[in-house]
Order: sequence, then C-alpha cells, then structure tokens
Amino acid sequence: MKKWIFCAALWLSSAAQAHEFWMTPDRFSPSVNAPVALSLWVGENFVGDPVGFGRPMAASLRWYSQSGEVQLTPQLPNNLDQGSVAMAFDRAGTQLIALDTQPFTIELPADKFTAYLREEGLERVIAQRETSGQGAQPGRERYRRHVKTLLSVGRKTDASFAVRTAQALEIVPLANPQVLKAGGALALQVLFKGAPLQGALVKVWNQRGQQLNVLRTRTDAAGKSSTTLPWGGVWMVSVVHMVPTTDGQGQDWDSHWGNLTFEMPSKPE
Repeated sequence: MKKWIFCAALWLSSAAQAHEFWMTPDRFSPSVNAPVALSLWVGENFVGDPVGFGRPMAASLRWYSQSGEVQLTPQLPNNLDQGSVAMAFDRAGTQLIALDTQPFTIELPADKFTAYLREEGLERVIAQRETSGQGAQPGRERYRRHVKTLLSVGRKTDASFAVRTAQALEIVPLANPQVLKAGGALALQVLFKGAPLQGALVKVWNQRGQQLNVLRTRTDAAGKSSTTLPWGGVWMVSVVHMVPTTDGQGQDWDSHWGNLTFEMPSKPE
C-alpha cells in the first residue's frame, strides 16, 4: 500500500520562533503509484524554510483514505536529519495526511506577546491577561502544531477529505476543496478537542505570483466559517487557539496551531 523514501534536510534552530507551520507535497495530484515527497515548512507569509521530519518533533503522523487509517509514526527516524517523506499510493482518490507535533515552549516579552495575540485574533487572551494582572508580564507559552494536507491521486477525489482525525485543534472541510471552482465558498468547521470552536480567527492564505493574499473570517457558534476563494491554486488555512495551562509545568498558556493545505483547480476540469 505504501512506499517510503526519506530525504535529507536541515532542522532549523529558528523553527520555534516563526509563525505558520505547514505540510505540502511536491505535487497535490500525483498519478497512481507515483512517488510524492511530503515536506514540512515553517515561516511567515506562506514563505518558509524546511523542517526536519522525525520523532523528536512528531508526536503522531497518520494517513487516511478510503482504506482507513494507517499510523506512520513508527516509520519516522529517531533524529531530525531527514526533512521529506515520499509516499506512493496504489489507488486513486483523496489521501489525507495528518501530523501532530510534540509540545514546544517559548517565552516572549509582554509587548511582543500581546502583538502576537492580536495578530492571531486572540483578544480574549489579552483581556484575560489584563484582568489577572499579567498584562505587563512575559508570555510563557507551550505550543503544539496540528497540520493536514490533502492529495488527489489519479485526479480522483472522495469523502476522505472530511475525515475527522481527532487532532486537538482540527480544521475539517465541510465540502471538498479539491473540486471547488473559482469564486466558490470554502466551508470549514473548526473543532477543539472534538467540540465546535466559536469565534476563532480563520486565515486563508494564497501566493499568486509575488502577491500574498490572506482572507480572514471568524467561526460561528457551530465552529463553522465560509470564505470565498477567488481563484485556483495552492491554499493554506490556519487557526490558533490558546487556553490557560493547568499542569503547573512553568508555562502560563497552551496554544494549538491548526493548519490545512490543499490545491484548488486553476481551470475547470
């Protein structure tokens, strides 16, 4: 069912400092049995640097298709010297790859932490810090990444795009984005620990030539959002959610970063 090749890449020490973290294949629509390289990226403005694949970073790597779920974590190396994973799929249809990272920690000065919270639509956390008298204190955060990517093998799709993977923060398409036409609405639901997440800022990113496009909306009471995508191409969806820590490990906040990448056809089939 699967074939693996691990390729060398560099683990960047600055990875924990950057914002978005996403996964993309070198081709979103490979042929049946054709190898596809999956890579991880970290950066800003949908421009990033490669990140090493390995167990020190990955808590879980899973593959979903009409055949069910396959746990890929045991296939990962014990170091971060490899940065891309190649898979070949022996049947047509949608393939969903989901990654959850290990927790990482960071501490930011109060002003930078507040600016970051505002950028990610976390005004609720700013208010909580002010109310508790922490507004002038550094932000001590533990964060995890929950990313997905969708592939269309043999230019075929199926309902696997909507599989719920039980990620702590999960972006679930409500309609197949792989067949969305330009001007159509990208319908999503955001879940936190399986429950709809209300009021989350949803960013939808696209690079069109040298132009970065970021569309923003908020989830409703059912955790749902809808964003009109004006053209085809590779798109990325990102969401951040933050809650107070409860285990007394030295951080004040637990943040979860959700991400989804897919390719929307540029022209009608």
